[in-house]
Amino acid sequence: MANKRVKEFFQLGDVGNYFFRVFKKSDPDSRPNFNLRMMHGINKISILMFLAALIVWIVKRLA
Repeated sequence: MANKRVKEFFQLGDVGNYFFRVFKKSDPDSRPNFNLRMMHGINKISILMFLAALIVWIVKRLA
């Protein structure tokens, strides 16, 4: 019972699954169109920028 609660607590959900799907290597058999590739590229950049800003913010708060 407790193991099930812990598993449910750490479920990623839609946002977490998208995060991992964006950074994995694309399937060579599927050829997404140009707009979809650009959207995923912009999302990768924005996620990385957010994580960098979060790290800088945490370091400033601790120092």
